[in-house]
This record gives sequence, C-alpha cells and structure tokens, in this order.
Amino acid sequence: MSESLSTRLPRLIVVDDEAQLRDMIAEYLQRGNFSVRTASGGAALDQLLAAEDADLLLLDVNMPDEDGFSITRRLRAGSNIPIIMLTAAVDTIDKVVGLEMGADDYITKPFDLRELKARIRAILRRNQGMVPPPSIASVDGDESTRLQPFGKLMLDVEARCLVQSDGVREGLTAMEFDLIQVFLQNPDRVLTRDRLLDLANKRDNDPFDRSIDVRVTRIRKKVEHDPAKPQAIKTVRGVGYIYTPGKLTP
Repeated sequence: MSESLSTRLPRLIVVDDEAQLRDMIAEYLQRGNFSVRTASGGAALDQLLAAEDADLLLLDVNMPDEDGFSITRRLRAGSNIPIIMLTAAVDTIDKVVGLEMGADDYITKPFDLRELKARIRAILRRNQGMVPPPSIASVDGDESTRLQPFGKLMLDVEARCLVQSDGVREGLTAMEFDLIQVFLQNPDRVLTRDRLLDLANKRDNDPFDRSIDVRVTRIRKKVEHDPAKPQAIKTVRGVGYIYTPGKLTP
C-alpha cells in the first residue's frame, strides 16, 4: 500500500455468492466512508485485485467453485492482505480452519453491520498502526533499529514481517504481528489467553479463545526450529503461554 490510508478511503472487496447480501454490505460500508467493490467468487476477486489492490477482504466461506478457505490459502501464498471470513456455521471448526489458513478475523452470519464495520476498522488500525519503538539500539540508524530477534527469525517492525537469515521475508497477519509484539514486550512472563487478547487489542464479545491457540501454532511454525517442541513460545499448561528469548538450539 504505497498511499497512506490517512489520505484516501480504505479499499474493501466483499466476496460472496449471494448478490443481495454483498450488495447490502457494500452499500452500508460505502456510507461509512469505505471504497467498496464486490465479487461473486474467487475468479472475479482475482480480476479485481489484478486491476487494483485492496486494503481488506470480506470473504464468505461457503461458495461454489472455490470456497473461502481455498481462496484464503491461495492468497496467503503470496499476499498478506487482511481477511475477515464470513461464516454461516456456528461450529467453531470453521473459525479454526479459517484462522489456520491465515484469516485475520471471522464473523458469524447473521451479523450486525455495525459490528462488522467496527471489526474492519480495528484490523485496518492494526495493519496501519504506529510502529512501536525498537528494542535494539543502534548508533548508525541502520536496519538493526527496526529488527528484533524472535525465535529463529527476526521481526521487522516497520515492514511488519519476519526476516529469515538469508534475507527472505515472510508475511504476518495483523493479529500475528500484534501477538509477536506482545510477547516481545513481555519476555519471561506467563500470559493467559485472556491477557493476550487484551494486550493484542483483540477483545470482543466472542469467547472463542481458541483463536489464540490457532495463531500461536501458526507463529510457532514460522519461528521455531521444531514447532512440536517449542523453545521460544512455550505452553504453560492450564494457564497460557510464555515467551523465552534467547538463541534456539536447532
């Protein structure tokens, strides 16, 4: 996003095979000062993204041809665009799968349009938020001022991504970035799931605290040498998690 959201309307794309629903969402959000385009499925979405980038996607789960999970997985292979999944299922399995695929948030149909707008704004704030002060001092003002070690990788706090030892960058969702920031700011401190939700500004009315477990699992896959035996983000059984900084043993 080369142009700041402070100088233009946020660009959204609503992807849903139900024309009436996506048009209703689009009309409401346009009145709320969003620029909104709509797509009936994955192919139409690809055409819209090829023509112009978007700042956030609203993506229905159950669609013919290509479902929302498949689209999310495909997009995450090369894009870090924020995604809110729209699901008609009350079972948490859809939520878990969506988060595992890389979605930033989920909302269950039927939903209050005001709540949807609030969630969109929250994710856009996180994704475009101010970068916290770096923890690594540098007298030269080089990139070490923005790189912080986390597990086997480095966190680039300005680009909001992870950096491998060979310089290859790996994208993070807005919530993954927020959680890593929370861990970095609270080393060697046991954090409950509720506390993580509060500190990461992800507290809402949905008591789906497994979202933290799913996201921690995704982060571990990126930063741990052996995600099955984590050394950086350890589980405190029955309580939550603790981040232990230091060099990992391959």
